[in-house]
Amino acid sequence: MKLGFTAFRAVIGATLFAHGAQKLFGWFGGYGLEATGQAFEGMGLKPGKRMALVAGASEAGGGALLATGLLTPLGSSAVIGVMSQAVESVHGQKGFFITEGGFEYNLAIIAAAVAIADHGPGPISLDRAFGTEAKGSLVALAALAAGLAAPQLVKRLSAGGEEPAPATPVDEGVAATAEQVAVAS
Repeated sequence: MKLGFTAFRAVIGATLFAHGAQKLFGWFGGYGLEATGQAFEGMGLKPGKRMALVAGASEAGGGALLATGLLTPLGSSAVIGVMSQAVESVHGQKGFFITEGGFEYNLAIIAAAVAIADHGPGPISLDRAFGTEAKGSLVALAALAAGLAAPQLVKRLSAGGEEPAPATPVDEGVAATAEQVAVAS
């Protein structure tokens, strides 16, 4: 169980780190912060660059925390937050299946992050090494609640405390990038 759970946690974390690095740095075939910011603007997440920075940092940072098993509840919460925002902004209205742009991937990652917070990072982790391990149902529920609150916070930040205006049409190049970035989230 030690090795299996460690592999599970590390793969989930590394996957999210890679998604964040695509947004932040353009690594792994990503678009980088500028293009991702333009795409976010096209999706109504304004200011786009700041929202892309928050999403990328949440994915990369949360993923790195999960992969290493350091501050695991915080990593879980960051991952849940960015995935719930992706459902709210892009995937929720497209149904369940990812083949149609739906939210099944996001839901699977949210479930994995909740499970990791509940189980704890396991014995092969930095939290265990440093004596900072936190786990259990209350930890998992707190990570889930914080993560699910993220889309409401993003709405307030995006609109300066007011409801955001509907997205405006954008040029074809940015619209294509927005769709590609949405699929990558």
